[in-house]
Amino acid sequence: MGCDAYSWLRPLLPMTMASPTLGQPLPEPIFFFSSSFSSSFKPTTAISCSIAGPTNSSSSSSTGSFSRRWHNPIRRQPPSSYDNPPEILRHWVEVQQPLASQDRFTVASYNILGDRNASKHKDLYLNVPSDYIRWGYRKRVLCEEIMGWNPDIICMQEVDKYIDLRNTMEKAGYVGSYKRRSGDNVDGCATFWKPDKFRLLERESIEFKGFGLRDNVAQLSVFEMCRVESRRLVVGNIHVLYNPSRGDVKLGQIRFLSSRAQILSDRWGNVPVVLGGDFNSTPQSAIYKFLSTSELNIKLYNRRELSGQRSCHPSQVLGVNTESRSSLTIMDRFFNDCWTNEEVKVATGSADSHLVVHPLKLSSSYATVKGSTNTRDFNGEPLATSYHSKFLGTVDYLWYSEGILPTRVLDTLPIDILRRTGGLPCKKIGSDHLALVSEFAFSKSTEDNNLGMSAVLAGAISAYREDVSLPT
Repeated sequence: MGCDAYSWLRPLLPMTMASPTLGQPLPEPIFFFSSSFSSSFKPTTAISCSIAGPTNSSSSSSTGSFSRRWHNPIRRQPPSSYDNPPEILRHWVEVQQPLASQDRFTVASYNILGDRNASKHKDLYLNVPSDYIRWGYRKRVLCEEIMGWNPDIICMQEVDKYIDLRNTMEKAGYVGSYKRRSGDNVDGCATFWKPDKFRLLERESIEFKGFGLRDNVAQLSVFEMCRVESRRLVVGNIHVLYNPSRGDVKLGQIRFLSSRAQILSDRWGNVPVVLGGDFNSTPQSAIYKFLSTSELNIKLYNRRELSGQRSCHPSQVLGVNTESRSSLTIMDRFFNDCWTNEEVKVATGSADSHLVVHPLKLSSSYATVKGSTNTRDFNGEPLATSYHSKFLGTVDYLWYSEGILPTRVLDTLPIDILRRTGGLPCKKIGSDHLALVSEFAFSKSTEDNNLGMSAVLAGAISAYREDVSLPT
């Protein structure tokens, strides 16, 4: 599918990035601080499935660093920003859900910053004291953060010290599974859960490389509440490709994960789905629209601008960018609007279709549970979930399907507080991302359906075990 001679004239949908008003101090937020407690795996198949029991894979990616010459507003901050760091306080924001049952659970998603990535991309952390970059320090801070929130299920990305991390998590009462990225990469995705709260019924690991979608990976897990066996859900964990220019690959990865999640949901009785991860796409992007509306006509968009990442340099977000776009840069946007047949196929699954779809009806937990304008954009999403010298914006999400409702979320931080850190990681945050944590409740409307499906599922589970030759 080529590009017609006038394709560069096709209008592009505008995408803007919400940012706080500059020059005016933000109101001091009122926060309530929750208490806290002070590898190698060789892939063999693109998708692997199993029933019960966690994996004990060992571990030990590097992604390309896309850079431009921008004025960096945080590069020459005075030493006082380190000597007197801002107080890092995060509070819970709640919402009343009349249809929420008492069967509740918490899910966290956290890109913990791989140790190799932190060492390889030092240009992203020029303003961060070296002590805060060391894995030993960051691991302690990361675990203190996580234990303080006490989530039932944790989706982690950029994990390259899995065995080290697993040993600590096991002492805190968690078990986990791990999927390392393919190729020469050393990091991957890890899912941890409390075995006294959830029982693992099935898991699936996805290697996107087997489907022509790069070396990224994802995990899918089917859980059952130990206390109420009729309560089941599918949890997905993904780290989408970083490359801002490859929106086609990003769409393909999300499309494939959603399809596999729907298959697992159907297999276990149309159970709810939670998708957590670093989606490397902003709330104002076309990819966010795809996630929230289940479809996207890719021909209306420039492939290189699908993720919105290019509009999130700190100098742009904070309004101090002194570089103006040249006419060549503007024309580049139009001429790169062309989609090749291969790119269309990667994004949609078919070279003959411009419409990419996924089967899930998803909502974002943070967009549902509204917060303060100090921390949220006009969509209700956090103003920022990641901050370093070349990026300030939101790329992390917790998506959920019908059958569950978010009842509260752990709010993120105001831009003013993040700016005063000089960049992440910092003394009290162990990554260049902020963790997202949401409490969900099963919907009351699903209670009768779940109970009615119990007998059917019992027979289905028995048959499934026989098909895969598992002991009863």
